[in-house]
Amino acid sequence: MHQARKRFGQNFLHDPGTIRRIIEAIRPRPGESLVEIGPGQGAITRGLLEQAGALDAIELDRDLIEPLRERLAGVGALRIHSADALRFDLCTLAPRPASLRLVGNLPYNISTPLMFRFLEQAECIADMHLMLQREVVERIAADPGNKVYGRLSVMVQTWCDAQLLFRIGPGAFTPAPKVESALLRLRPLRPLPHPLVDPAGHARLVAAAFSQRRKTLRNSLLGLADASVFAAAGIDPGQRAETVDVAGFIRLANAVHRPDAEPACNSRAAP
Repeated sequence: MHQARKRFGQNFLHDPGTIRRIIEAIRPRPGESLVEIGPGQGAITRGLLEQAGALDAIELDRDLIEPLRERLAGVGALRIHSADALRFDLCTLAPRPASLRLVGNLPYNISTPLMFRFLEQAECIADMHLMLQREVVERIAADPGNKVYGRLSVMVQTWCDAQLLFRIGPGAFTPAPKVESALLRLRPLRPLPHPLVDPAGHARLVAAAFSQRRKTLRNSLLGLADASVFAAAGIDPGQRAETVDVAGFIRLANAVHRPDAEPACNSRAAP
């Protein structure tokens, strides 16, 4: 048996009930372009292959690759790419735009960089089903006014519809992590309901707004947004950041950055 490696953040899923729920949530179908990030020992891989017939998998730990091939030989067309998902170009696997269905049990220590790497390639992706730390998923999917709504919520929901599907206890993994996990569904928004003039400027504004949550926007955005910007965006400067929805932050950013430019840009900016 392969020993989980801490440097890779490995926690292998083994619980049959959880595996079944994940496969049911994804509902893979023949002909779809499925990509699994970090298949590990193949807990989810087998079910995906059985239903879709083919799968691309990206695995960083080379010691897992041959055992996985042997274990799933004859189940379906499994194509394993020995690579780091943070550097891998997912679009090379896409037969057409918005066609990839991404699945992954992401290491907690790099889950946010991985997720934003995927968002950078969102033009190739149809949807994502990602296992992350429960608290991170709750933050991503939170609504304005929720105590966990913050910078991560705004940055992800600017580009995607985000939904927490269900929680997963530590006992579903080996070794058992010290925290709960959850399954997150992300669907890239097409077209963007609120296009951004300057994604990088938007990222800076959102970071500043949430840098001191107890302050009003007037104070936290001092030097970034004046009274005319708030008026143009239709935002009360006396509000706190956690009460402003995603569309409100986009209006603010667009009012600050090149307000006379056409709001069209496809690049992503990670926090």
